[in-house]
Amino acid sequence: MSGNRRKAFLVSAALVGCAMLMTACQDTGSGAAKDAPSAGSSDSAGTSGSSAAGGQKDSAAKDSGEQGTLAGTGSNANGKIGACRTDELEVTAKDSTITGDNEGTVAVELKNGAGRDCSLSGYAGVDLKTNVGALSAKRTGEKAEPMVLKDGKSVYFGVHYPINTSGGSGVRVTGLVVTPPDETKSVTLNWPGAGSLPVSNGPDSPVKVGPLGSAGQGG
Repeated sequence: MSGNRRKAFLVSAALVGCAMLMTACQDTGSGAAKDAPSAGSSDSAGTSGSSAAGGQKDSAAKDSGEQGTLAGTGSNANGKIGACRTDELEVTAKDSTITGDNEGTVAVELKNGAGRDCSLSGYAGVDLKTNVGALSAKRTGEKAEPMVLKDGKSVYFGVHYPINTSGGSGVRVTGLVVTPPDETKSVTLNWPGAGSLPVSNGPDSPVKVGPLGSAGQGG
């Protein structure tokens, strides 16, 4: 091969090698750019940020819902015990007069049938039904302590009245009306005490009612 032809062949080979090297460099650079976007790419930051924020939002919403359910569960969530209602109490009365006493006594029982504990405080309202109209009992003035009446348990109070020793017919008692403390609904019972009261001309009622717990267990 002549000198000129050898020289031309070497130059041509060098050019081909350089072209191949440049192509490889471009392919490598293009792949790096495709596989690893720049840190400032809005697509990369937006996707990552949206995913993280969405996960936190879903988690927070779930936690908030569970806490709300727990906080709102149960009517006694604040720990307070509700008042005893007339419809939840079994009200009965029986004669509890002790021989030799100068007054008669009727013991009234309030039994909790609510299926829950409930609270009571103060005096019950008491009216006697008579042949001359209703006769309201007056409070004795004893201190009335608030109490929690356990489910199925009872509390008693006394109704005191003068015994008719006049020999006359007096005032005939036909019924007993009891209104539990802080209630407006009443219960009417048969009167278990003496059949009559002495006639009274005074302004004050001769019938007295004690606070809850003023009569002993069972009257």
